[in-house]
Amino acid sequence: MSDLAVAGEVDRLGEREGRVRSMVRLYATLARVSMMEQFQYRAANYFYMVGMVIEPVIYLVVWSTIARQQGGSVDGYTAGTFAAYYIVWTLVRNMNIVFTPFGWEERIREGQLSAQLVRPIHPIHYDLGSFAGWKVVVILLWIPIAAVLTLVFEPELDPTVAQIATFAVAIWGAYLIRSLLLWMLGMITFWTTRVTAIFEVYFALELLLSGRLLPIGLMPGWVQDLANYLPFESTFGFPITSLVGPITNRELVEGLLRQAAWIAIGAIGVNLMWRRGVKAYTAVNG
Repeated sequence: MSDLAVAGEVDRLGEREGRVRSMVRLYATLARVSMMEQFQYRAANYFYMVGMVIEPVIYLVVWSTIARQQGGSVDGYTAGTFAAYYIVWTLVRNMNIVFTPFGWEERIREGQLSAQLVRPIHPIHYDLGSFAGWKVVVILLWIPIAAVLTLVFEPELDPTVAQIATFAVAIWGAYLIRSLLLWMLGMITFWTTRVTAIFEVYFALELLLSGRLLPIGLMPGWVQDLANYLPFESTFGFPITSLVGPITNRELVEGLLRQAAWIAIGAIGVNLMWRRGVKAYTAVNG
């Protein structure tokens, strides 16, 4: 390779490294600003999170009662296991709060999207960075809530080191997957404003096939098979089960690989839909 070619390659590597450093700084700044903002509204965040706890507590009480009536367990899930599942559920649910697809209509109508188009960086990075900062606040605020729920419902939770490590990665994987999927869902607004029915169908499927309503292991076999081919279980059921169990080390690895695959699919999908959607948007507003 000639000296000129070597110099050119070095320059390209330097540019890539510069872009990576710029993105890291962008994410760090967005997360820091978001954390500062959210800490200013600690009371509002707490009330919001307490409101979110009502749903899993209802599920917890119902399934714990059924377990006791069935002789102590339902397909291996005891009252204590259900308590652990739904207490961890509260954190995973809050980690999965991302920019809603219903917000796209407002972004377009109020011109927010037009302002984002002139920025040099893809708009999704601003959402990912800002919401990631909020998640740090969510985790800190969730700890005392989890402590109270633990005292009240006495969960059975004895994870291994591998489970804890997997859970720490899986909750952020779930955040990325759901962010990308809901971005894709929201971008349908580029082509039609009649999106409410589509959104509602999506969220109904997510509720039934994600492990949010009840553990996937308690669903019929065909539902479990269907869930394996859809992304919903990777956002709720897998992160929760990775910590609560029962789960093997092989299933932990397979779950993380599925998450990685859905992140890649989501990133490609967002990129393709964004390119076509922006063309449709600029054509309408041109």
